Amino acid sequence: METEDPAITRLLHSWRLGDAAAQDDLVPLVYDRLRKLAGHHLRGERPGHTLGATALVHEAYLKLAGAQIDFQDRSHFFAVASTAMRRVLVDHAKRRGRQRRGGEMRQTVFDEALVVGPEPDPALIEIDDALDRLEQFDARKAKIVEMTYFGGLSYAEVGEALGISEVTVKRDLRVARAWLLSELKARPDHGAGREQTP
Repeated sequence: METEDPAITRLLHSWRLGDAAAQDDLVPLVYDRLRKLAGHHLRGERPGHTLGATALVHEAYLKLAGAQIDFQDRSHFFAVASTAMRRVLVDHAKRRGRQRRGGEMRQTVFDEALVVGPEPDPALIEIDDALDRLEQFDARKAKIVEMTYFGGLSYAEVGEALGISEVTVKRDLRVARAWLLSELKARPDHGAGREQTP
């Protein structure tokens, strides 16, 4: 990946300046990594899930293509892609939730498995809401959670994208995870009339 950084960064800047050919040249360089990120998001989903890795990549890429973002480098691009995938998954969960009104809800536990488990809808939406609340007072910690849990980025990649050390990433992630656990447990309806998640 290191050798691809200059090419990806150059193409991202050219794309931002309106060079359509740069976007075409960029796709082969980033597609495999986007597929891996999508696989990370969807790992553990039930067979035949309506949103597969290819669909997730394509929906997220459409969001990126339509956004007016000045991508700084490869890490920044994948960080934004992580956000786009999170939005696609949450929107998908909300649509499914609307289609299944009245269905049983699950206990919310902040766990990576919940994000990609067989029935993520209620928990994913609750985690997304809690992450939005965290972002209101500490945007960096919210971004670190998003990039690691939703995007599958390594501590080094997160640090590079945010301009901080890996030690800071690890520390902020610990604090953010503890805050989210506390926030989710503090919900008035937490666990009331819900089945336990394994």
